[in-house]
Amino acid sequence: MTAYGLLVSPSHNRVYAQAAADLVKAELAVFSERALGGRVRDIEETSIGGVPYVTFSADELTEQDVRLLSNLSSLYALFQIEGELLRPVGLQPLDLFGSDLLTIQKYSGKTNEYFTKLLLNVTAMATDSPMDLITGRPRVFDPMCGRGTTLNQAMMYGLDAAGMDIDGKDFDAYTAFIKTWLKNNRVKHQAEVTNVRREKAVLGRRLHVTLGASKERYKSGETMEITVVNADSLGAGRFFRPASFDLIVTDAPYGVQHGSRPKGAQPGRKGGPQLSRSPVELLTAAVPEWARLLRPGGAVGISWNTFVGRREQLAEILASSGLDVRDSDAYRGFRHRVDQAISRDLIVASKPSG
Repeated sequence: MTAYGLLVSPSHNRVYAQAAADLVKAELAVFSERALGGRVRDIEETSIGGVPYVTFSADELTEQDVRLLSNLSSLYALFQIEGELLRPVGLQPLDLFGSDLLTIQKYSGKTNEYFTKLLLNVTAMATDSPMDLITGRPRVFDPMCGRGTTLNQAMMYGLDAAGMDIDGKDFDAYTAFIKTWLKNNRVKHQAEVTNVRREKAVLGRRLHVTLGASKERYKSGETMEITVVNADSLGAGRFFRPASFDLIVTDAPYGVQHGSRPKGAQPGRKGGPQLSRSPVELLTAAVPEWARLLRPGGAVGISWNTFVGRREQLAEILASSGLDVRDSDAYRGFRHRVDQAISRDLIVASKPSG
């Protein structure tokens, strides 16, 4: 067995920084359980030279193992521990673009980008082919994408992604951001906003972006696509085909920032149904619709505020849509405090492939 030490990235968010070591320990345990055959053991926090590290032991890591671990959400550096010495392990992250793609946006209610990456990672580990995260191209859907943190993380990984959000201001803000970012970074792309019509009625607006990680890739047709629809995710099936996504990843309403209307409600109609602030109510209505968009063998990951919904409630919602909840100890290690009103956790479930 070989000993390793993982240095956790410093976070600008003080509260998240306090939880980061425990979160990456849980994330590493999921990676081990789902993709590394349980070969990563003895995961703990250890002080080395007065600096906190997450340490673990494993049979010597293969190149593919390192490629996977290089994408741990809060990984800053990885070392092989040899007595009192630390030997750096060369990292091979999937990242195709600069970190400003994830960090430059600042707004109230934004999900911490480290946590967004963690949620995407542990959801990918729950599929029937977890190593596809680094060897394939799973397609990602965020049905409540807000201003696009999940979409940007998928883009960073080189993945095709789609999102929906009912908030027109968020749609406009993300459209402006991604167009400006692509232009300023000289990324070859095409981007257009169109109305989605059915029988002469406008159902919503759609942003569609085609881009290449380099000019050469773009010219050769090796592109990725980002699609965002400004409409209620309860009607996701009107915009996307069944079984068209490998991963569904979303940050559910905390009872403060986001919401969704019941089916049939007309936005803006005086006296009509108001936005639902309960994640349990929203997910009860939405998960069956989202599950139809998930391919067999794919997985869904949802984060939520435990103060306004119990884990057992969300597990029941997912199970009632035919999804298998991942409930091992590794997947139960992600609960952490965001602020006085929010205690965040995540839950992941897979769609049977049989």
